[in-house]
Amino acid sequence: MKGFASFLSLRLASAALVLPLLAGCEEPAEPGPLYAITTQMLAADEPNSYVIVTDKAEQAGTLSLDNAIEVPGRALGVGVPKSGSLYVVTDANATVVRYTLTSKDTLEESGRVSFESKGVSSLGEYQNNFQFISETKAYFFDATVPQVVIWNPTAMTVTGSIPLDSLAIPDTTLSFSGAPVLLENQIIMPVGWRQDAVANIIGKAAVVSVDTRTDTAIVSTDDRCGYTHDAVVGQDGKVYVATEAYGAAVYRTQEDMPEPCLLKFDPQTHTFDPSFYKPLSELVGGGIAGALIHGPQGTAYVRVLDETLAPVYEGTHPRTVASGTGWQWWQLKLDTLTATRVPAFPSTTGSVFIYESENHLLYSEFAAGAASTTLHVLDDNGRSTVSLPGLSFSFLQLR
Repeated sequence: MKGFASFLSLRLASAALVLPLLAGCEEPAEPGPLYAITTQMLAADEPNSYVIVTDKAEQAGTLSLDNAIEVPGRALGVGVPKSGSLYVVTDANATVVRYTLTSKDTLEESGRVSFESKGVSSLGEYQNNFQFISETKAYFFDATVPQVVIWNPTAMTVTGSIPLDSLAIPDTTLSFSGAPVLLENQIIMPVGWRQDAVANIIGKAAVVSVDTRTDTAIVSTDDRCGYTHDAVVGQDGKVYVATEAYGAAVYRTQEDMPEPCLLKFDPQTHTFDPSFYKPLSELVGGGIAGALIHGPQGTAYVRVLDETLAPVYEGTHPRTVASGTGWQWWQLKLDTLTATRVPAFPSTTGSVFIYESENHLLYSEFAAGAASTTLHVLDDNGRSTVSLPGLSFSFLQLR
């Protein structure tokens, strides 16, 4: 027995040595999601921006500017989700700067390209004005020229452009939507026009349909609606286009402005349905309504102004109304065109941006005075998650 006891002790001692070695051979845990949030600081005389890299997006918390990348002007961070690359642009120049995610979960610059050769002097104004088609082709919808700039995000070169001369209207500001519709081989980009000097909008709706196979565009217009910045796809395959919250605010505060409305567009024939016109107010019981945000199961969200929360006085600027926190959420069924209020959602600012995180769709809410941005979970009744300084108009999952 003594020999067996000695043998057993030796086996146990050997096992004790082997177990740590085996534990050290285990596969390392997969790294979790990582995000880049670009925020704009507008309080200073010269605006500047910061790119924050964080692993937090879906839970409550506060982000700081410590270790963030500083960018002059009002910047956006764009790119393909989970690609490990971020393309930073700004209204201060026409240069796209590519950053690549490192093994230390930081961003380092890895390339630049200028769009100056296409007459571009400023890049903006929304994240989705940049559309990435493949590893070697992307579009920038330029509202200044106007045109679609074609560029190669791998080689960091400009490869062409699609002219959109018919969109130019004298003494107006052209604005492409922040929420285009992406279909197979086609981008549907809504368009709106405004007159900033007098805070008016133009009574014209338009969409630009870009064929991503041929790099050609068709411009379709309609004179029954104004500032049609928002669009969603219905279960019937048609694209529903609506006046954005700013257009609704202009209608509320200015005289003789186009009524906020809903149109229907056929992406196959590139025509607006002449028999379809719905004032948004009729869908929500007579309120001032604007925006059309993608919702679940054939629905969309409409924003309705609650003036008990955000009173409107004579002389109130429409930007103040649109950025106020008195906008309710109503859910619209696109097949029956019936809408009901969603009281579980807190009233927020009129203009929101939708972002995709690892497990959720998030939307933004801006605090008064451009002081901060808070993200909320769209599919969880507006539950708030992270807050950060400044106004954030762009969000990208890097990993």
